[in-house]
Amino acid sequence: MARPSAQQTLAPYLDLTLSHNRGVTFGLFNAAGTSSLLIIGLTGAIVAVLAVLILRSRRLVPALCLGLVLGGAIGNIVDRARDGAVTDFLDFHIAGAHWPAFNMADIGVVGLAGFLISDLASARRRKPA
Repeated sequence: MARPSAQQTLAPYLDLTLSHNRGVTFGLFNAAGTSSLLIIGLTGAIVAVLAVLILRSRRLVPALCLGLVLGGAIGNIVDRARDGAVTDFLDFHIAGAHWPAFNMADIGVVGLAGFLISDLASARRRKPA
């Protein structure tokens, strides 16, 4: 069987590339020497807050969004506890400029957090004064 190369092109702007991120979302603070235990602890605290928010939520869509973010956070905790880093594999690039490699949890965290902020803002606008 042929061994896969380190990089597989999916589209002219997207490659699968194995990367290990010792920082946080999208490689932020990757070189800052942040302790994995500190990041695991902070992520664990976020997981606990998300779990409480899900249990208290009375609306389906925000609860589902929080659940997806929670799943991504737990997946990243498992990666970090096992490997000391999160496994990233999506490399998005345009005209030679590359965004830091990321994974599906990053997409979920950023996208769904944005959706939740938008949902909360629209709920405040709908609420009578």
